Order: sequence, then C-alpha cells, then structure tokens
Amino acid sequence: MSTNRRKFMLGLGALPTAGFALDKVESPSTAEVVPQPARISNILFSCKYGMTKGKTIEARFESVKKAGYDGIDFDDCGKYTADQVRNAAYNTGLFVHNAINHTHWGKRFTSAKMEDIATAKRNLEHCIRVSHAAGGSGVLLVIGRENDGSKEEIASRARQHISELLPLAGALGQRILFENVWNGMFYEHGGKTDQGCKELIDFIDSFNSPWVGSYFDIGNHHRYGNMGDWLRALGSRVVKLDLKGFNKGKALETKKDRQFCDITEGDIDWADVRKALAEINFNGWTTAEVSGGDTKRLKKVLDDMKRALIG
Repeated sequence: MSTNRRKFMLGLGALPTAGFALDKVESPSTAEVVPQPARISNILFSCKYGMTKGKTIEARFESVKKAGYDGIDFDDCGKYTADQVRNAAYNTGLFVHNAINHTHWGKRFTSAKMEDIATAKRNLEHCIRVSHAAGGSGVLLVIGRENDGSKEEIASRARQHISELLPLAGALGQRILFENVWNGMFYEHGGKTDQGCKELIDFIDSFNSPWVGSYFDIGNHHRYGNMGDWLRALGSRVVKLDLKGFNKGKALETKKDRQFCDITEGDIDWADVRKALAEINFNGWTTAEVSGGDTKRLKKVLDDMKRALIG
C-alpha cells in the first residue's frame, strides 16, 4: 500500500461511527481561516460595534468577547477597509455576523438624485465585501425615506437599484436585509397603533430573491403594531433581529412617539415575541441596539437580551 493511501485509510479509521453525537465531533481549528461563533444555538446574541468602547477595533472586539456575546454586528464600515475588519476578527476570534450600511440615511436608495444613489450603491457594495471578508452573512440596509417621492415611486426606485447588487450578494453569500425603521415607508407614521406589515412583506417579495429579507427590529414599530403579529406575518423573511425596548403607553400618553428604552423596560410583550419566534422557527442572530458602554454595561445588556428571548 502506498504511503498516501495508507494515510488516507488511517484517516478513515479515525472518523466517528454511525450514531455519534454531533456535539462530540471534534474538528481541526479554523482560527487561521475564519473565526467561529462562540456557540451553536437557535438564538445567538450580539451587539452593535457602536455600543462598545476601546481605542482600537481589537480592544472593542475583546470587550464584546469578555462580556459573553456570540459575535458582533459591525456598524462602522465607512471608516474601515474589509481587510481591517477581517484582521480584527481573526486576531481576536470574535465572529462578525453582519455589517451595517453606512450613511444610508443620507445617501438613500429612494433619493431622486442619481449621485446619491450611486454613493448608496458603492456603500452597500463595500459593506457586502466587509461582511464577506470577516465571515458574516448579511448587510443591514435602511432603504430610504417617504419624503423622497410617492409610495410607488420610491419603492420602484429602491427596488431597481438594490437589485443591481444582488449578483454580488449571491456570489459572496450575503443577504441584503431591510430594517423596519421610523422612515415612513411601509407603514403610516403617526397613525394607528394596530398596523400590519403587508406593505413591507410585498416589498420584500417583489424582489423574488433569496438574497433579500428582513433584519427585523423588535421595538422600532411597537408604537404601530404588535411585534409578535408582525413576526408571524413576516415568517421566514425574518433573517436577523435587532432588540431594543419601547414604551408605547408613555408614547401615547405624552404624545411623544420616541420612547425607546432598554430591552426589558417598556411594555413590549416579550412572552408573545418568544412564542412568535418559535412559531416561525427562527434560528439566527439577534443584536442589541441600545446605549452601550464598558464590559460591565455590555454584560447587563446581554442579560436583558436573554431575559427577553429566553425568559
């Protein structure tokens, strides 16, 4: 038997037999290839990079690891190259699961100015490449604003130009994920408290692409509807979650809509959210989007996330 064949056969003998427990399989270290999430679970916890403190990317990543998160969502892409973010992930071993499109409020896909759209496309391409380089799987995108035109006009404009990035997204395995925000699109701003999300569903489905979905923010639209019902309606379109608290009662009482707070404060029905996530078989990343700080503060936020989504 040749040396190579003998080594191959010996390797086969080392493989686990049928019936092995998946969590006991050992694999070679991939630290030099790509960082891995801290755990494999149906609910994974991360925070925004902007919530962290530190003089370098590495210092901030280390703080997130020390606080106990499974990974991080990188929301400062405009200041860094793909290589810089990748190297920070590799040097610290912290998994970067997502990138966030920078300046998407100012350079919008709904803008009537072609120079704005051109910048928006360059920014989205950069974020797709950052997420891919670091090992992530998606990019959060705020589509635009309602005052850029009529409902039909801005939806059509955004769809046309976002679609031009789908070949790149598909090639690099990156989902373009729309965040539900207070931009007046796909809901009635200042309107009723029991609105649905059919317009958002229709917009996502209009792409007819597996590379488009929802980065659903639990808290952003609590003022306008039941978040458990929105999750059920969106179903498998929900790929990732943002978490923040919101006090609807106080917003209605004071007539001041923006009543965001820590995750377990306010009056979101987290029990119903947990039920809805189970019903849609959600598996994936959840990201805190609240005020941040040092490692102690990040640990507190992580505890809040676990109480909200695990109970």
